[in-house]
Amino acid sequence: MQYKIPVQIENEDPIFLGLSLRQLAIIMVGFWLAYGIFQTLVPNTGAEIAFIPSGIIAALTVAVAIFKIHEMTFIPFVLAVIRGNIFPKMRQWDNSVDSFQPIDVGFLSSEWEKKTDNIDMSDKASTMQELQEKLKKI
Repeated sequence: MQYKIPVQIENEDPIFLGLSLRQLAIIMVGFWLAYGIFQTLVPNTGAEIAFIPSGIIAALTVAVAIFKIHEMTFIPFVLAVIRGNIFPKMRQWDNSVDSFQPIDVGFLSSEWEKKTDNIDMSDKASTMQELQEKLKKI
């Protein structure tokens, strides 16, 4: 028996106004916080002045909720930027190179170390010749 596996299993489905459940939750929590700040500031400062900090919080909430760059949401993007600033020369990304090869996972090396490592092709050639001779004997 065969089962179909969905290709885009991690994509979020839009629920309301093109927003997913996660985005709606972020907006609701942010607007609740902005409204609470507005209500606490109105008696002391008036509605016009209280709207400034609560409006900034509401705008930042909407920006965080709809933020997406290269399929990365706000939190992973900020963490990647912080990691890139803390360890700027640990790993360099190249568009044409697959960085998740089984031998390289969990191992970071500098660009200089990669350039100085040379592969000894004579050992590989002798091993290939030995294998070919063994295959001929079979």
